[in-house]
Amino acid sequence: MKQADYLTVTALTKYLKRKFDADPYLERVFLTGEISNFRYRPNAHQYFSLKDDKAKLSAVMFKQAAGQLKFKPEEGMKVLVVGRVSLYEASGNYQIYVEHMEPDGKGALYQALEQRKAELLKEGLFNPDFKQSLPKFPKKIGIVTSPSGAVIRDIITTVRRRYPIVQLVLYPTVVQGDQAAADIVKQIKRADESSEFDTLIVGRGGGSIEDLWPFNEEAVVRAIFEAHTPIISSVGHETDVTLSDLAADVRAATPTAAAELAVPVLTEELVKISDRKRRLLQVMTREIQKKRAVLDRLNASFIFRQPQRLYEPYALKVDNLKKELEKQLTQKITLDKQGYTNLNQQLHLNSPAHRLNQAVQTVEYLNQRLINGMNKYMTMQQDRFSDATNQLDILSPLRTITRGYSLVKKENQIIRSVETLKPDDEIYLVLKDGEARATVRTIEKKEMVNIDGE
Repeated sequence: MKQADYLTVTALTKYLKRKFDADPYLERVFLTGEISNFRYRPNAHQYFSLKDDKAKLSAVMFKQAAGQLKFKPEEGMKVLVVGRVSLYEASGNYQIYVEHMEPDGKGALYQALEQRKAELLKEGLFNPDFKQSLPKFPKKIGIVTSPSGAVIRDIITTVRRRYPIVQLVLYPTVVQGDQAAADIVKQIKRADESSEFDTLIVGRGGGSIEDLWPFNEEAVVRAIFEAHTPIISSVGHETDVTLSDLAADVRAATPTAAAELAVPVLTEELVKISDRKRRLLQVMTREIQKKRAVLDRLNASFIFRQPQRLYEPYALKVDNLKKELEKQLTQKITLDKQGYTNLNQQLHLNSPAHRLNQAVQTVEYLNQRLINGMNKYMTMQQDRFSDATNQLDILSPLRTITRGYSLVKKENQIIRSVETLKPDDEIYLVLKDGEARATVRTIEKKEMVNIDGE
């Protein structure tokens, strides 16, 4: 074959795409399968796969079609889809372009309802701890419902029969259709912001899930939850339960039940008031009788017949206390006098004049002791001096010289031994009345002689 007989990939892909698009059986296909590889993209095209036990098919749902879904697709969810099958040229894969999708088994609205219920429950909008109590005796009730339906007539009839003194105010609203949710939210907020009502009733008659759907919208549920006024929700029949019923403070099965929950029965309340009035009168009568008996007993008491006996014990007590007070005052005065005397003595002893006098006496005493000590010390020193003088005189060489001895000196040194002399040395003799100079002729050494033995 020639090279011109070969097709390009693009040409083949375009041919196959025309085959897909021209096939009437692929123009509108109804499929059931399980969602796979799904990741939700807000406000964007949705890309996923549909699969069963033996096959898988790529799927695309454009933003416009995805925005009309009443539920949120999830991984693993089994769904029913309607769309067309075509081929995507860029990848060569065929896929289904989904135009409509709903859960398989349940309707789309039921699936969306369960998903929204789970989300709002997780946020705490249905928490019973946040619900308000209804007032027992309301003065003014607001009603958010259609002005032409049977709901308003049933509520008015029931309230007028049970509690005609309450004031009813209708906030007319659309309760069905695409604009219903926004109108319901508007009227709830309008009534709540007025702060005039003790209770609000929000409701409508029965219908299909599509008819009741505005009361499942998230905006309506949040408006009911955030309202400061207690709200009674009565939507549909007894078997119908909307998200508004779950968010309201009280749910009523029917409009008549809502009116009965909102107001008491006036005649029954009047009977209760009469009964309580009667019981109160009986109790008060018995109490007055008991108090009167106590009063009669007190009037017959000796205290009222002889009132002076009431204060006699107190007079005696006062006298005793007076005596005790005088005694304690006397003791205190005596103690204070003694304390004054002691303080006066201490003040006198510690006065500057007394302390000066004592100091003068002390100085005189110490001065006298100093004089006596000095005299004694001088006497002792004089005696010691005399003794030392006598001893010195006794030991003095001059005293020895006066007895006939002389002192021999050589060159101003005292000669104690002949060994220090030699012939022809000049020596000096110190005598009693003068000195003499001599020359050594000869030297003779002799034994020592005790001079004291002379």
